[in-house]
This record gives sequence, C-alpha cells and structure tokens, in this order.
Amino acid sequence: MKKTAIIILILLSGFVSVFAQKWNKVQNRRFLDQKKIHFGFTVGINTSDFYIRNSDTFFDTAVIKEVYSIENGQNPGFHLGPISNVRLGKYFDIRLLINLSFTQRNLEYIRLRENQNGDEYFSTHTMKLSSTFLEFPLLLKYKSKRINNYRMYLIGGISPRLDLAAKKKIPEELQPMIRLQQPDIYGEFGSGIDFYLPYFKFSTEIKMGVGINNMAVPDNSEFTGAMKYLRSKIFMISFHFEG
Repeated sequence: MKKTAIIILILLSGFVSVFAQKWNKVQNRRFLDQKKIHFGFTVGINTSDFYIRNSDTFFDTAVIKEVYSIENGQNPGFHLGPISNVRLGKYFDIRLLINLSFTQRNLEYIRLRENQNGDEYFSTHTMKLSSTFLEFPLLLKYKSKRINNYRMYLIGGISPRLDLAAKKKIPEELQPMIRLQQPDIYGEFGSGIDFYLPYFKFSTEIKMGVGINNMAVPDNSEFTGAMKYLRSKIFMISFHFEG
C-alpha cells in the first residue's frame, strides 16, 4: 500500500509539475504567501497499524497460557478536513488542521488451545479495530525558496487525536475484542511540494505519525496482558488545496 501510494504521489507531482512549468514566465498566486492567514482544505489516504511490545510475562506460560503470538496488519483509510495557515516569516508557517480520519487496524492472535481430547492445536483470531479520529494537528512548516511556480517544504509537530469509535459497545459476536483508549497524541513529520497554479495552490505531502500513548485498555485478559504497550502509527499521503 505504501509503495503504491508513493508511486501515485510521484506521478501526480510530476504531472502537476509539467503544468507548473508551463506557466513559469508568470508567478501564479504571487501574493498568497504574503498573507498573514489563508485557508484551504485537505484530502488524503493513509495506512495505519501498531507498534507492539510484548509484556514481561509474555513467555511465562503460567500467566500467558493461550496467546502464542500477536501479528499486526495494515489497512487503508482516508482523511479530510480544513486547513488554516499562519505566516510567521519568509520561510516559516504555522499550520492548523482539523481532520476527520477513518482507519482500521487488525490484530491477529495466534492462540494455543486444547480440544476435547486434550490435544493442543493452534487457532487464529483476528480483531478488526475500526477507528474514526477527530484530529487537531499543529505543525511547523519550513519552506524552501520559491522557484518559478513550486517550492519544497518540511513539516512537523504534534497531533492530538480523539477516537470517536473507542467507546462503542463491542457486539457479542465480535468477542473477544480488546478496547482502545480514546485520546492519543501523535508526533508527526514529513515533507511536500507546493505547486502554484493560476487559481489556487496545490500541495502533495507525505507524512508519518507515531502515537505516544499505550492504547490498549487493560481488561484482565491474556489479550491485553500479553502486551507491554500498544502504540499507534500512521503513514499519510495528503493533497492540499489553498486559495
């Protein structure tokens, strides 16, 4: 998914660059970056999963009797929301977004179980953890010098997130299922390219986010007891439109 998304981003950036070069005799949107505040919106795709650290008792069979291993699966999602951009100087901006992000992360548990005859066997149980995040990224943007109708930039900051689906009741048919904490804070960093088109500025951006909180809610089961922590991570490709 990541490789495909990066290839799409490179091709799209190249396509827009061709049109940006077509208008290189005139600088489009010359005064956009001189505005103290300007606005826009973003849409994008993402993939998300977890960093998992086994607990200190993971290999203690007297404590963890059933969970043999935990595998992590990535799934695609998407995000969208408005942008507010505040100019700090020639090369620095502060960017505030309010995103709605839809993700799904899978945890695949390999379980060591016994049948009625006492024979051991392995079974697989997949937990599909769907989340709807309300995000508030606050990012510092460092811009290169503008060349004709494009410029490169680096971006980084923090992103508080609230999982709107975390408090939903888990249906009986999906049990066993771990619960996730509702709030989290991500550190985000990435890079992008601004393209100045005749009527708006279009940007393509790649960004990585890593959560700092342990997201697993302890429930006295082996499914959470086998993990020391469960931290979120996300890879994002975004397309910004600013006027």
